[in-house]
Amino acid sequence: MTNSVLKIVIVDDEPLARDRIRELLKSHTDVTIGGEARNGQEAIQTITLQQPDIVFLDVQMPDMDGFEVLTALDPKSIPLIIFVTAFDEYALRAFEFHAVDYLMKPFDRERFAKAVNHAKLQAMLSRDRDTSRIIRLLEDIKPKTGYLERFVIKAGETVHFVKASEVDSIEAEGNYVRLKVGNASHLLRDTLNNIEAQIDPRLFVRIHRSTIINMNRVRELQTWARGEYRVVLHSGASHTLSRGYREHFESVISKPSGQ
Repeated sequence: MTNSVLKIVIVDDEPLARDRIRELLKSHTDVTIGGEARNGQEAIQTITLQQPDIVFLDVQMPDMDGFEVLTALDPKSIPLIIFVTAFDEYALRAFEFHAVDYLMKPFDRERFAKAVNHAKLQAMLSRDRDTSRIIRLLEDIKPKTGYLERFVIKAGETVHFVKASEVDSIEAEGNYVRLKVGNASHLLRDTLNNIEAQIDPRLFVRIHRSTIINMNRVRELQTWARGEYRVVLHSGASHTLSRGYREHFESVISKPSGQ
C-alpha cells in the first residue's frame, strides 16, 4: 500500500473515554485519528465520510448502540471494529459482528496496545504487500511471557500463520526446520535448538537429534530395533525415538495431563 498510516475513528459518548483512547494512541506512530463521534448518528456520518481502517466503537450510546451503527453502514465498507464498553454481556454479539477485539473499561495500556496491534495486523494483511512489516508487528503482539503460540512463515510475498498446537512434528533440514501439519509442510529458516527453546515442553518433545513431535498427535509407540522405538502419529507418519531421548520421552508421557 502506498500509505502505511492507518486511519482511526473514535466513537464514545463519554469525553473522558475518548480522551483516554486518544492519549493511548499517541505511542502508535503508524496511525492517525481521522475523527471522533459522540453518538450513533455522528458515528455513521464520520465513518462514512472518513472511511477509516479501524474504529473504536462504544456499545451503549444515547441514541443507538454500536451494533445499530454497524447495521446502518454500507456492509461493503465496514472498517475493522474494536468494541469498547464497561459491560461484558455484549461480547458474544460483538464477535458475531466480526469484531477484531472487545475492550472492557477500564483497560490498561498493555491491553489497549494488544487490541490496536491486532487490528493493525488485520488491516495490513488485507492492504499491505510489505510482509516484513507484518512480521515485525507479529513480533510486537507475541506474548511477552509463555511459549510460542504461532509460527510466522514467509514464502515469497505470502506470509503463512501456523498455530503451534496444530503442528504434528518439527524436523531439522539443513539450515531450516520443516513444520509438518497433516499432509502439508512449511520450511522455516531457524535451528531446531532455537525452536525447542520457544515451544511448550509439555506439548512438544524431542525424540531424536533432528526431530520434535507434538505429543497430542501421537497415536502409538512401536518397539523397534537396537533399543529404539517408532513413534506413530495420527497422520500416519512415523519417527524414530532414539535411545538418547527415550528417558525424557517416558518421563513426559508418565506425567498427568496439564503438568
